[in-house]
Amino acid sequence: MLHYTTVPVTAFAQNCSIVWCDETLQAAVIDPGGDLEVLLAEVQQRALTLTQIWQTHAHIDHAGGTAELADQLAIPIIGPHPGDQFWIDGLAQQSTMFGFPPAAGFTPTRWLFDGDTVTVGHCTLNVRHCPGHTPGHVVFHSPEIHRAFVGDVLFAGSIGRTDFPQGDHAALIASITQRLWPMGDDTVFIPGHGPESTFGQERQSNPYVAGT
Repeated sequence: MLHYTTVPVTAFAQNCSIVWCDETLQAAVIDPGGDLEVLLAEVQQRALTLTQIWQTHAHIDHAGGTAELADQLAIPIIGPHPGDQFWIDGLAQQSTMFGFPPAAGFTPTRWLFDGDTVTVGHCTLNVRHCPGHTPGHVVFHSPEIHRAFVGDVLFAGSIGRTDFPQGDHAALIASITQRLWPMGDDTVFIPGHGPESTFGQERQSNPYVAGT
């Protein structure tokens, strides 16, 4: 069965999730934006073996530590969708602009597309392409445990920003209503920032998407 823990990293308090298979103790880290020593300590404390990086999108608070971690552990980078290539190419500039430690760009070992799957140990998650916040944003869904790791697509009581380059509000709403809601109202989602919630709760009370 899939397990996970969420560790806030960087000054932006980005929710970096470590997911693992309880049979093999193989793990993946989703969006290692920074504070790698904190993340690696968490991995070590749980006696996990970190085997891959999964990337929802390439904003600095989600991808600032990706290249360094991949190099340090010689592990593959899985995702995001090719639509975020320009954000990856601009990571060094993003780090300067937002006061982050220097960050390097990277070439994903594997790009992700809508309908793909990713596997850690014996656990498989579905990939949905959810553009809007960024054009190449993806989401990881585990039907097994009714969890979705949604990056900055949706938050408890809010939605992702669309005022960054190539942001698209209409595309974001479509991603939420057409790709997240079908996962089920009882699905708990882990957002890129802030507390967890359920899709059902957000459909009822989130002012940006209530009633959709």
